[in-house]
Amino acid sequence: MADLLWEDVKCLFDPDVMGSLPDVRVPNASVEDWQAVLDLVAEKGWKCQYSEGGAVLPVPRAEAVLSRPADAECPDMRVWPSVDVLAIFRFHADDEVDFDVDLRELQGQERLDVLCGFLREIGRRLGKPVLMDPEGDDGHPMLGFDVEADRVVVLADPPIR
Repeated sequence: MADLLWEDVKCLFDPDVMGSLPDVRVPNASVEDWQAVLDLVAEKGWKCQYSEGGAVLPVPRAEAVLSRPADAECPDMRVWPSVDVLAIFRFHADDEVDFDVDLRELQGQERLDVLCGFLREIGRRLGKPVLMDPEGDDGHPMLGFDVEADRVVVLADPPIR
């Protein structure tokens, strides 16, 4: 059974209301959590592309990425949990795993199921919540993986139109 039903949450996936690139995050993370995510991507065989300053490179260990100089360009890792769904991880800090998804790619039940499965895999691996905030509105998650419920749940009321 699906974690969420499209008809119940489609208003949370309206790019005009929520912004097209919501922020997804795992708060209270560590370098070990980042490494667990990198290992998960490899184990699942999800297509990925790591880059620094426009140069595509092999995926390094999390410790190496997160210990770069403060003035270094922030690397990113693009992960495709399915052909049509992209998550872009940003290595801003070791205490929060963060990535973006594009709501324009997440329309309909099938794509929603891909997103929920992706959040669930990360949350289960880390044993931590995975929260999705409207674009630029950290701290007000609209949905996320709930560790105790072991599924993705709605965390905010739908926006009023």
